Amino acid sequence: MPRLFAGLEIPPDTAERIAVLKQPFPAVRWVAPTDLHITLRFFGDVDKRTADLIVDLLAGIEEPMFDAQIAGLSTLGSKDPHAIWADVRPDPALSRLQAACERAARQAGLKPETRNFRPHVTLARLGRINPDYLARILNRRSGFDTAPFPVARFALFSARPKVGGGPYVVEETFPLIGGTWDDDEDDFAHVS
Repeated sequence: MPRLFAGLEIPPDTAERIAVLKQPFPAVRWVAPTDLHITLRFFGDVDKRTADLIVDLLAGIEEPMFDAQIAGLSTLGSKDPHAIWADVRPDPALSRLQAACERAARQAGLKPETRNFRPHVTLARLGRINPDYLARILNRRSGFDTAPFPVARFALFSARPKVGGGPYVVEETFPLIGGTWDDDEDDFAHVS
């Protein structure tokens, strides 16, 4: 059974900008730049019939392309932090796309997501780390941001079954209205 999620790919130039944050801190396992993404909806370990239905439902989503921007760093887990995130600026178009992915999940028979959507890019996973030390790390990078980048498509990713984690594989892509991804150029493109 594949472990699937819908998400947004991070363009290579933005991933390179994020990679400058990677430092050899103790107890910090950095995510590979090629595995950076913004999760829209986690589907989990699903059977082939459900996976095929999810693909069909995601293919029916019609939302316009938009720009996304990464701005700021934070952690997951306040008392016992276990991940470093790059926050994604809230955007109505991003929220609508996430809501459409949530509707697809429910139509495929999956349980509703109970957590509020907080768009982010997971940068690192943390072992036991001193919260004060982590606060100093984040404080040094408090003004981190990237240039806005166009979101011309979203993707269905797979992760390692049962355990998750990368390397992630793009199984299918779904263009947004007004945009596509130029696979030959490995870059975003607008449809003329």
